[in-house]
Amino acid sequence: MVDVATIRERAQAVLPSVTEDLVGLVAIPSVSSQPEHASDMQAIAERVAHHLQELNCDRVKIVRAGGQPAVIAHFDVDPSKPTVCLYAHMDVQPTGDPTHWSSDPFKAERRGDRLYGRGTADDKAGVAAHLAALRAFDGKPPVNVIVLIEGEEEMGSPTLGRILADNADDLAADLYIVADCGNWGIGQPAFTTSLRGVVDCVVEVRTLSHAIHSGEFGGVVPDALTTLCRLLATLHDENGDVAVEGLVSSEDTTVEQTAESVRADSAVLDSVQLIGSGPIAARTWLKPAISVIGLDTTPIAASSNTLIPVAKARISLRIAPGDTGVNALECLHKHLEAKVEWGAQLVITDGEAAEPCRTPLPDDLEEKANWAWREAFGVDPMQIGTGGTIGMIAEFQTTFPRAGVLATAVSDPDCRMHGIDESLYVPDWEAVCLAEALLLAALAE
Repeated sequence: MVDVATIRERAQAVLPSVTEDLVGLVAIPSVSSQPEHASDMQAIAERVAHHLQELNCDRVKIVRAGGQPAVIAHFDVDPSKPTVCLYAHMDVQPTGDPTHWSSDPFKAERRGDRLYGRGTADDKAGVAAHLAALRAFDGKPPVNVIVLIEGEEEMGSPTLGRILADNADDLAADLYIVADCGNWGIGQPAFTTSLRGVVDCVVEVRTLSHAIHSGEFGGVVPDALTTLCRLLATLHDENGDVAVEGLVSSEDTTVEQTAESVRADSAVLDSVQLIGSGPIAARTWLKPAISVIGLDTTPIAASSNTLIPVAKARISLRIAPGDTGVNALECLHKHLEAKVEWGAQLVITDGEAAEPCRTPLPDDLEEKANWAWREAFGVDPMQIGTGGTIGMIAEFQTTFPRAGVLATAVSDPDCRMHGIDESLYVPDWEAVCLAEALLLAALAE
């Protein structure tokens, strides 16, 4: 039998030190996508490795495969016991204009039950939760533990596949616990069992070899920006559903979201309609979604009465479970090539890609995980999907097809991850720290 009372006491005792370490991790601006933060990525990898060394892990190393660093550590207990790999990522999204934040994004600030700062919820709290679970056992967990802390998840994990291949023996486990998903709500934990994938591309439209006078030629010669806008408008139908043919889509969900909850969690303006058709949970979990996430054209301050010769847009396509990145890009290319008007020149440059996946729980794991989270939260966890993408889960499933994956959460719908004033709901994070420690103990039974 798992000694719940003792583990609860130990988990509670380590929270002050782990919280302090979380604050220290947030202070490192580990923005993986920006070259000027390369030294910060190395610094945070060294900090994470140091925390693991403090726990007297058997071995730890910082690895690269041509991209950002990752940390791999081992706690070897008993070959007859299961091996569990604890995954989180230490890189973060850019902050945007820091003056729009209520406080310094890289100086964690506690206000009420929330800890504000970039990476507090996504996903340095996941790193800290793993440290808490290990500290609850004084660095001597009841099962064999591998820790993998990645440094480029926010870039789509472009070199993780090579890291897994290069370190396959060091990363082989029976179960992968991924602390990078979302809970259903405050006080309501969830396990994520499906995730969308993502592909993106940059679309360039050119109509002229150089800018020309809009009065002399407007009305006869099309400008590139108008042509691009008309092309982008074809990506959705009048309901806001994706209009690209050939993409996988499903409405088979047993969990429902309400329009009211979406409005409250997203902060969409009162006058703005929600788009798409079918169950809302299906729209965000099981159907594709297309967004224009960047635009290169003449800025208003530099504009003049000329026809713009070239314009670019970056298109992000979230792809549903059951689809593939190859199919999604092929469908998107065909659509854009067929819909571009007026003979404009079109150049498509593909960008990042990460596969969708499903992570059903084996019965024995589901029973133990449900028990651990119920003990920590006081309620049963829900099984949900997510519209987000964690490409490394599909990478794990490809590299280690016999292993189980448990996608757990440290964030909540109001955490604003990737946005201004990102925050962590501390009471739920503390419950996750306990739940993970309890699960490690249960897996040893």
